Amino acid sequence: MENITFTLADMHRHGTAFYDYLGLRKRFFVDNLGWNIPHDDVVEMDQYDNPKASYSLVIKDGQVVGGARIMPTTASWGTHTYMLRDAVQGKLIDIPPSVLGRDIVDEDMWECTRLVIDDDVKTHADRSTCLSLIVDGLIDLAADAGASRLMSLSPLALMRALRQLGYDAERVGEPYLNEGDGRRYAVLSMSAGRRRAFVPKATHHPTPQPLHAPSKV
Repeated sequence: MENITFTLADMHRHGTAFYDYLGLRKRFFVDNLGWNIPHDDVVEMDQYDNPKASYSLVIKDGQVVGGARIMPTTASWGTHTYMLRDAVQGKLIDIPPSVLGRDIVDEDMWECTRLVIDDDVKTHADRSTCLSLIVDGLIDLAADAGASRLMSLSPLALMRALRQLGYDAERVGEPYLNEGDGRRYAVLSMSAGRRRAFVPKATHHPTPQPLHAPSKV
């Protein structure tokens, strides 16, 4: 497995990786969890997939097997900012405005969303490696821009998984139950300090081959 990072400006360097990531998101968040978010028969894509976003994906044998999206909390695009701030401002369905408790606009803080790992990554060791590569890529993107913290709205189980991998993840605010998928979520925060000296990076470009809630505005 290897990590690639990119923005919309240079996603073409990685073949169909971005589109394949959108397909992986559709299969997990829409087909498996039943989220009511923008999608077609192949991909899921929302208002936060815009030029302010960056991406950290994991490739195995030429296929996208995991990934996540990240953007600064200073971002804005049209009527939207970033997901958690839009939720606090009441712009999103199914995410309570109280989830974060305050309106954060801070160049030191970046938000991570749409973290997903393919179900075909089956063993605990492989899933841990995939998660580690995704998160280290997110840390690189944020740290290179001068940020010091990451946050995300995530299932509570992710905090335990991150801590087992050596990240200093902690819960911020109170969890809530998403009645649509039956899972409990909370805002997590962690340092954007680099955890280790070496992170495998892609040595080739893949050749063409594959919350949260919808907006009120």
